[in-house]
Amino acid sequence: MMNFHRFLAALLVLIAGISPVLGQPPADKVKVEVKPLKSAIVPGDQFPIAVIFDHEPGWHIHTNKPVAPPGVSIDLIPTEITPEASGGVTFGAVQWPKSHSAMVNLDGSGLKPYEVFDGRAIAFLPVMVSPSVPTGGVLEIKLTISYQACNDRTCLLPEDVEKAISFPIITLADAAARPASPPDADFAAFDPAGFAAVAPTASAGRPVKFQAFGFAFEINSAGAVGLGLLLLVAALGGMLLNFTPCVLPVIPIKIMSLSHAAGNPARCFYLGTVMSLGVVAFWMAIGGAIAFISGFTAINTLFQTPWFSLGVGLFILFMAVGMLGLFAVRLPQVVYMINPSNETTTGSFIFGIMTAVLSTPCTAPFMGSAAAWAATQPWMITLATFAAIGIGMALPYFLLSAFPKLVAKMPRTGPASELIKQVMGLLMVAVAVFFLGTGLDPLLRQPIDPAIRFYWWIIAGVATLAMLWLVYRTWQISKRPLLRGFWSVFGLVFATVSVLVAVHFTDRGPIKWIAYTPERLAEQQTRGNVVVLDFTAEWCLNCKALEAGVLHREEIVKLLHSPGVVPMKVDLTGNNVDGKAKLKSLNWVGIPLLAVFGPGVAEPILYDSYTPDMVKEAVARAAGKPVATAEKSTPPAP
Repeated sequence: MMNFHRFLAALLVLIAGISPVLGQPPADKVKVEVKPLKSAIVPGDQFPIAVIFDHEPGWHIHTNKPVAPPGVSIDLIPTEITPEASGGVTFGAVQWPKSHSAMVNLDGSGLKPYEVFDGRAIAFLPVMVSPSVPTGGVLEIKLTISYQACNDRTCLLPEDVEKAISFPIITLADAAARPASPPDADFAAFDPAGFAAVAPTASAGRPVKFQAFGFAFEINSAGAVGLGLLLLVAALGGMLLNFTPCVLPVIPIKIMSLSHAAGNPARCFYLGTVMSLGVVAFWMAIGGAIAFISGFTAINTLFQTPWFSLGVGLFILFMAVGMLGLFAVRLPQVVYMINPSNETTTGSFIFGIMTAVLSTPCTAPFMGSAAAWAATQPWMITLATFAAIGIGMALPYFLLSAFPKLVAKMPRTGPASELIKQVMGLLMVAVAVFFLGTGLDPLLRQPIDPAIRFYWWIIAGVATLAMLWLVYRTWQISKRPLLRGFWSVFGLVFATVSVLVAVHFTDRGPIKWIAYTPERLAEQQTRGNVVVLDFTAEWCLNCKALEAGVLHREEIVKLLHSPGVVPMKVDLTGNNVDGKAKLKSLNWVGIPLLAVFGPGVAEPILYDSYTPDMVKEAVARAAGKPVATAEKSTPPAP
């Protein structure tokens, strides 16, 4: 009993000792004040809002882009100012105060210099009011200010402070009649050039950079014209999804189904429209999830859940078995409604959804950058962008249904029609094996273990079987030498490519990758090495294409294995918590992504598509070496 009393007394003493620090809210250590330069505004006005952080002695907050000292690997919470306003307002980029170096113990390893905001630190938010706002109303602006207060040995809980300001909108005559405000020293450091720099979070948008087919360009999303161009590029990216290896196997199936209705133009147009709506509905659902569901930040978030891949694989396998005519028993009618060979409204709509689902592992050029930009925008722009992607992807099917003569020559009945369905059914089995394999892989291993890839040989076997069956049945159906020869050569080439693909994807490659962990990355950074961090996944075919086409080149392999350079891989196939956290810390929302760290750059160089020259330049810059052509390789915005 006495021991318990002593323990309780010691516990009370301990609590009393630490309560002055932990028991006080962050507001006691850092006081936040919001001060606008004007109390009333006129249409077309421009003015700054000062966000003032007053720190108690010995206390500070993180900067807006905190950089941990060498050897320290912890998550740092940046200071952020997020503005919202009623219509007719855009915001410039926040002008942050100058940081100062403080000696802090971030992870218990001792005091180290670290850049912070302290003392009386003032950030400025430029505000631009549209000339079209009506007078007599009130402009509401709300700021959400996020920060974490720390001293040299501990940090308080992160804090979100909301400040709301109301401005009456008056006429120029009323403004002239008001007495002039005295000069305010708090605004002395504000740079008026900030009115020309639109912030990434502003409704006017920001430049979005695209890289594809060896060239790069950017579109400024400001205004109706910029937004319209972005939506057009997003639609183009959606259309290109139809030519990725994920979607190509199902296109002949839909063309066949439309050909059955080609004799009835109205029916053909109706079914094509319903399928197109299914495609658009899926992409709208993805946009809605990104806009409204916390933690869902990218299209490929779906495939970071293995059960989603398994579900897609089983669904495609079921449809493939139906196409092959292997159902031995009569199933409920609702089951047959989703079989694409049955031309029903429900079947066409679900076929459209399935076509869109198949495209998600393959990010098309242009579409990936547009989708990543949209994920950071207000919900209406997010939905509009993903609707544009869906419309672009659905457009070819809509046009085929609108002009049935384009598909009328496809065989509708007879042995040739059955052969097409059987071959496409087998190829869909191969697609199902891909999704099943990528779904099972993360369930059977840890994220840092080597991927399980034997399923690629099953895919190659099924594809080869499909080609052998195509050649065999062609010789039975047709007596024409030219037709026999063409499909024989086609089948042989396709089967050979399938085997080569299996060889390629099961090969671990020439690069000796180190599996990513935060500790390993921190260790290499402490040593002053350049770290080439490759974010990838087994279901990301674009990632594999970039890796094979660029990173596996002899000169790049030699570069990655050279002294002072460390190749490190982040496998996001499954629930890789550390990997997803690292991706988020880079303010990126999807893969592929190549991040190059090094002592020569304050922040990592980021690429979502790249060439060998870009990789060489990035490594040289990260190592601190001069690169004459570095200006050409500006990394794209996430």
